[in-house]
Amino acid sequence: MIGFSVYLNDELSQTKLDQLTAFKQAGFTGVFTSLHIPEDDVAKYLPRLKRLGAACQQLSLQLTADVSAAGMTRLGLDIEDTNAITQLGVTGLRIDDGIEMAVVARLSQQLPIALNASTITSANIATLKANQADFDHLEAWHNYYPRPETGLDEAWLVDKNRWLRAQGFKTMAFVAGDAQRRGPLAAGLPTLEVDRYQSPLAATLRLMAQDDVDQVYLGDPGLSAHSRLQFQQYFQQHNLALMIKTNQDWLLQQVWHQRLDVARDVVRLVEGRQQFQQVAPASLMTRAVGAITLDNNDYGRYVGELQLVKRPLGADQRVNVIGQVCQEDLALLPLIAGGQAIKFIKEADANGFG
Repeated sequence: MIGFSVYLNDELSQTKLDQLTAFKQAGFTGVFTSLHIPEDDVAKYLPRLKRLGAACQQLSLQLTADVSAAGMTRLGLDIEDTNAITQLGVTGLRIDDGIEMAVVARLSQQLPIALNASTITSANIATLKANQADFDHLEAWHNYYPRPETGLDEAWLVDKNRWLRAQGFKTMAFVAGDAQRRGPLAAGLPTLEVDRYQSPLAATLRLMAQDDVDQVYLGDPGLSAHSRLQFQQYFQQHNLALMIKTNQDWLLQQVWHQRLDVARDVVRLVEGRQQFQQVAPASLMTRAVGAITLDNNDYGRYVGELQLVKRPLGADQRVNVIGQVCQEDLALLPLIAGGQAIKFIKEADANGFG
């Protein structure tokens, strides 16, 4: 599952509601919101939550609300009145401060509950079991960290997630957005510090593939059009979309595939040698990370070999450089799995490659 965040500190304008549809079309299935309410906004939150819940129900989006005992009291809601909560369109709760594990156990018998992944202890789990918690309804969700330099260490996250999985929990982590970032710091809302300024899709794929994370949510409310297209291509069409600079428009006209046997230094695209029997040598160029290369006639039986460079490589008279993956998508290159379908998208101001 992938999800995104909607915050209730502002009115839910039609533009924001339209964004829900755009995220849904891009393959997102969950929505996260927070009910930690500023003192002067208590009267505004409940109507906004109702409107968000109704929109999520209409789009079949799961809505999880981050709650605390104090916040629920100020909203005039009983944390254990699950009928009242679900009537607002909320389908699950992420439990924060001040709610006892015995209460969590009772709640889990009625709806999905996410616990704070960073603070779950063996004692908590024993209490949940003693109170007949439904572990099929329990998950472990990590926090996001607004202040730079405070995001989690990746090795620590992996160790924690392995322990959580051994206890039967599915895990969730946040990645930062690359458009509108939530204030007041507007420095991204990732779980891992390494992801603070990372491509949202690259951060998502690495969390899922390498860090034992089952679900990823976008912490910030905004995602650029390019990133939204990448999520839609990957999770709906199963294509990895890469923005490139090139004058070779034939690269844009089909879907390419990485070979099943993954090379260390380059991504090798199966279809290249199937399509080219003759390639004239071109100007000699160093192969930077992200270079798109085509082997020329001087490489003999490898003529037509089409590659994306993952590590800096020197110039080779047998290899033509015909394009470049744009900077924002370079982090995706090491994450391309064997057999992965790849779709190239041309940057509007592409130039410099013949």
